[in-house]
Amino acid sequence: MIDTNSFNIDSLESEIAVDHRCAALLKQFHANLLNEGIEPLDAGQLAHGADYFLREFIIGACRENLFSISPVRIRQFAGHWYIIKTLEPNLKEITQALQGVAIFYTYLHQQGKIDDTTLEKIKTYATDIDFYRRRIESFWDINGDTGYPQWCQDCPLPECASTA
Repeated sequence: MIDTNSFNIDSLESEIAVDHRCAALLKQFHANLLNEGIEPLDAGQLAHGADYFLREFIIGACRENLFSISPVRIRQFAGHWYIIKTLEPNLKEITQALQGVAIFYTYLHQQGKIDDTTLEKIKTYATDIDFYRRRIESFWDINGDTGYPQWCQDCPLPECASTA
């Protein structure tokens, strides 16, 4: 049984503990994918995508409980944070990560940890690939110092612990 409150973060120590709990939960998710007949390579890619979103962005940057995120975090992650934190942001990589996020939250929904509305919003943001394509392209089109602030404003990052 998953105690969702054990994923609250209020200190460095709790962040480290939550990171470890998340890694264990992701291993369960991966095992579940394998049990459902997903090929090992595909299951690994899906778990890796969810891992990147959860452990780097939700836990590491935002310091939020992964069970109570706003679905808009998906858009902020893929449409801004990923782009500025990745040396060569590309649509294939972010699409794979988003697929893992959507399937991971479907897994949590099946366990009764995420409600229907939240899951549907997460899936909507995770499948808006054209939006992320445009965000990556417009990032590469920035010239000079004036374009970046507007690009940031078009999909602002959340008030996170360490998004810089």
